[in-house]
Amino acid sequence: MTFFTRIAAAVALVASAGAFAAGPSVVNGPGENPGCFKPWDASTKYFQWPAKKGPYRIALANGFVGNTWRIQMIKMAKAYAATPDMKSQIKEFKIVSTGADVAAQIAAMDNFINSGYDAIITLAVNPSAFGPVIKRANAAGVVVVPFDNVLDTDQVMMVNEDQTSIGSQSGDWLLKNLKGKTGKLLEVRGLPGNSVDRDRHLGFRKSVEAPGNKFEIIEVVGNWDDGTAQKAVADAVSVHKKFDAMFVQAGSTGAVRALIDAKHPMIPVAGADENGFRKLCATNAKDGLLCAMKAAVAALQGKVMPQLISVPIPQVSHPNFKAGENYYPDLTDNFFTTNEFPDCGVNLKATDIMSNDEKNN
Repeated sequence: MTFFTRIAAAVALVASAGAFAAGPSVVNGPGENPGCFKPWDASTKYFQWPAKKGPYRIALANGFVGNTWRIQMIKMAKAYAATPDMKSQIKEFKIVSTGADVAAQIAAMDNFINSGYDAIITLAVNPSAFGPVIKRANAAGVVVVPFDNVLDTDQVMMVNEDQTSIGSQSGDWLLKNLKGKTGKLLEVRGLPGNSVDRDRHLGFRKSVEAPGNKFEIIEVVGNWDDGTAQKAVADAVSVHKKFDAMFVQAGSTGAVRALIDAKHPMIPVAGADENGFRKLCATNAKDGLLCAMKAAVAALQGKVMPQLISVPIPQVSHPNFKAGENYYPDLTDNFFTTNEFPDCGVNLKATDIMSNDEKNN
């Protein structure tokens, strides 16, 4: 997934929003630090909560934890909560991962509400099932901030990239590098049921299925995971023999390794910001592996806040891969490379992130 290290933004937003109690009021903008907390568009409304004294008890109600992005997200959350700026504001930071069960995630959130936590950040398993628990949180004065897999509502403060745009940008990039060529495309989707997977898929299809384009599109599920994506791509190549381009939501390293293992000719691949993917892009560009990346810049602290905060979508593509700058030969392949947030004054070191674990605490 890009892409998609919003955890620093969400922790920071909760810390600032956690300084308030009861449901939010809709107020006039502009909000605090618009370079860091950019409203989604001109119609985005602004929220503010009544002030509440800290430090705060904050929870992360994660769902699925079965891929490397989710594991690194949890490690990053722990690293960020331990930074001097955040440590002084957080009395307790609790993390629970409940799997892909919607009811289990809602139950975990209810438990945090009933236990008196000030705020909950969450990657929702489903975009439409959380309305009732949001109402219960508001009634208890608990601030909830979904990020990444956001909800289909404007009644809660959320942090996200324009996931549809990520999909369409990936499709546009592939079209540019196919140079008018038609043929067969492989789309490697993410975790079924999530808004990110849905929106990236819709954006990608809107681009490549625009009038005048004639592609056969083969779709497989990669769960945003290298191992799953590698097997899915290997199976697809075994059946369909040859593809002209590939879009991978995440699990890009595994997807490309499947092409290499099958001795498939190198093709344009639009993927995520995994370090291993960037290593492969830098190494194999001469053989025709052209790559595009998406990663997010996140936000830090605020008071009057946009209801929906837009995270920029920086990209890196051939021939701009630079060792030590946007990929790291000495780090593991499954490390997601974008962890600095210059607009918010945050730069998390890889060593600080990877020294943590993904366990519940």
